[in-house]
Amino acid sequence: MQLILRPFELKLEHTFRISREARDVQSSLVVELKDEDLSGYGEATANPYYGATIENMTAALTAIESIIIENKQLNPEDFWKIISPHLKNNMFALCALDLAYNDLYARKKGMKLYEYWGYNIENNPITDYTIGIDTIEKMVAKLKEKPWPLYKIKLGTKEDIKIIEELRKHTDAVFRIDANCGWTVDETIKNSIALKKLGVEFLEQPLKAEDWDGQKEVFLKSALPIIADESCQIEADVTKCHNYFHGVNVKLTKCGGLTAAKRMLIEARNLGMKTMVGCMTESSVGISAIAHLLPLLDYVDMDGALLLSNDIAKGVTIKDGVISYSELNGTGVVLTQPSPKERAKI
Repeated sequence: MQLILRPFELKLEHTFRISREARDVQSSLVVELKDEDLSGYGEATANPYYGATIENMTAALTAIESIIIENKQLNPEDFWKIISPHLKNNMFALCALDLAYNDLYARKKGMKLYEYWGYNIENNPITDYTIGIDTIEKMVAKLKEKPWPLYKIKLGTKEDIKIIEELRKHTDAVFRIDANCGWTVDETIKNSIALKKLGVEFLEQPLKAEDWDGQKEVFLKSALPIIADESCQIEADVTKCHNYFHGVNVKLTKCGGLTAAKRMLIEARNLGMKTMVGCMTESSVGISAIAHLLPLLDYVDMDGALLLSNDIAKGVTIKDGVISYSELNGTGVVLTQPSPKERAKI
């Protein structure tokens, strides 16, 4: 088995702003595991908030290449158990590797990944489409540019309620709000009342990740359900979030991939919490992996590839929020662009 690492620069259709950062390009690392004539693909994006860079992911994976190769006969769950201690300080690298291994393993079985897991896809949720922070006029323009039944609106400004009031004039779609740790307790409680009247479904991570006292107050007093994101990173965080949040948004990059995410989602459901998976502006490589978890989810945010102007792969397709699977086995991914290094050799 070969380990092949491909860095990419994913160009965004629009500047993407949240409460703490803005970007026009998203750096991403695609991992390929090639075994004879079959390949599996995984992906993790660089992220300064979590300290993930292309360089440290590449170094972490290269350092354990021999361990990866010598364990190629294991099922994905046992492979994760062997590999995860070596990548415990780089969950983004672990994620990219785990996605690639799950993809390859299911392809070897001649099955789509959700089929290997035994999941029923008849009641899959639809995905939202994200509107990043901008001027009100530009946010309205983005909404009109992409008619959608369900929007995720990034907030964390001094005009948050005004923004939603204006957007509401242009669509009857359901809104979800993600403040990315940008609000105080009082703002969250007050905003929840106004936003509920404006057709908002839930609020995602309004407070700073470590503000557990504030989160408890919000949990008890908010007019809308609260979903954890930055407060829920690894498996142990699910139980920690119970009775502080109404649900959890599991990010594959933060928890170490599909294998850990499945366990987190099952644990959340056992605790009576809502389940969600979100994306990190990945290409169709990462987005297609998320699709196989849909049967475990109440909500999903997997619009990352839709926000790009240069998707580097094909996999699942999304139309009006509805996700359709590729005809290929595994996660259904095929790369459509060479990496910059490969391009230079052509």
